[in-house]
Amino acid sequence: LRQTFSLLIGMLVTLCYKVNGSCYRTLHPFGIQLAIYLACALGTLIMVLRNLLVVIIVSHFKTLHTPTNFLLLSLAVADLLLGLTVLPFSTIRSVERCWYFGDDFCRLHTFLDTLFCLTSIFHLCFISIDRHCAICDPLVYPTKFTIRVTCIYIGVGWAVPMAYTSVFLYTKVNAGLGHFLQDMPCVGSCQLVFNKIWGWLNFPVFFFPCLVMIVLYVKIFTVASKQARLINNMSRSIRSQLRVGASKSERKAAKTLGLAVGVYLPCWLPFTIDTTVDSLLDFITPPVLFDILIWFTYFNSACNPLIYVFSYRWFRKAVKLVLTHGIFCSRTSTVDLYQQ
Repeated sequence: LRQTFSLLIGMLVTLCYKVNGSCYRTLHPFGIQLAIYLACALGTLIMVLRNLLVVIIVSHFKTLHTPTNFLLLSLAVADLLLGLTVLPFSTIRSVERCWYFGDDFCRLHTFLDTLFCLTSIFHLCFISIDRHCAICDPLVYPTKFTIRVTCIYIGVGWAVPMAYTSVFLYTKVNAGLGHFLQDMPCVGSCQLVFNKIWGWLNFPVFFFPCLVMIVLYVKIFTVASKQARLINNMSRSIRSQLRVGASKSERKAAKTLGLAVGVYLPCWLPFTIDTTVDSLLDFITPPVLFDILIWFTYFNSACNPLIYVFSYRWFRKAVKLVLTHGIFCSRTSTVDLYQQ
C-alpha cells in the first residue's frame, strides 16, 4: 500500500531534478503547453523582426544617419539582443517552471536581462530629451545635439546599466551590508532574490527615467499646442502656408506622448512597484505573478519600434525600398527618404 501511494504521488508531482529540494515542474495539458510556447515564440519573433528591421534600415540609408536616428538604432539593438539572448530561455522558465541551464548561466541570463531592459529605458529617456530640445529649442538644436553628443548619450546608456548590473551580480561590493543575493528557493529555479537594498535602489533606477519622459513629453505637447495657436492668429496667407505643418507637429507630439507614456507605464510600473514592495514583505510574490510582470516589461521592448519608428513616412518608404531592391543594393543607400 505504501509503495502504491508513493507511486501515485510521483505521478501527480513532477520534480525538475531527481534530488532533494528540487523545484516542482508545472504540468500542463499538451495542448495548453503548446499554445503557451507558440504564443511566446510568436511574440519573441515579432519583437526580433521589428527591431531587426529598424537596425537594417537606419544602418543602410545614409540620409537616416542623424543624431535622433542613431539613438533609435541603439535602442533597437538593445531590444533586439533582449529578444535573441534572453526571451528564449525566459520562455522555457515560464512554461516549465524549471531552469535547466545551471546556476552560472542563470546569473548571466539575469545580467543580460537587466542590462538590455535598463539600456532600453535609458534610451527612451534620452530620446525624450532629444525631442524636447528639437521642438522647444529648434534654433540651437543642430549645434546642441550633434553626432558627438549622441554618441556620449549612447555610451552612457550602455555603460551605466552595465556597471549597475555588474556591481549587484558579480562583485562583493555589498559585503558588510548583509546577505545580498539569497540562495535559490529550490534546485532548478532561476529567480534571483535580492535584499531590501536592491529593492529600494531598483525603484528610482526604473522610475526616474519614466518621470523624465512624462515631464518632457507634456512640455513638448504644450509647446506644440502654443505654436499651433500662434499660427492660427497670423494672417490668412501665412496661416495657409504653415497650418498643415503645425497641425501635423501637434498631432505627432500628442501621438508620441500618448503612446510612449501609455505603453511604458503599464509595462514597467507594476514590476517596479512589486519588486520594491516585495523586498519589504520577505518576497511573497508568487513565481507565476512575477513571470507575468516580467513579460509585461518585455512587451514594452516589442512596442518601441511601433512608437518611435514605424509611424513615420520615411520608414514605410524605406521598407518598400528594402523589400523591392534588397539591402545590398548600393543605389538605395543614398535615396533621400524625406522627400515627399
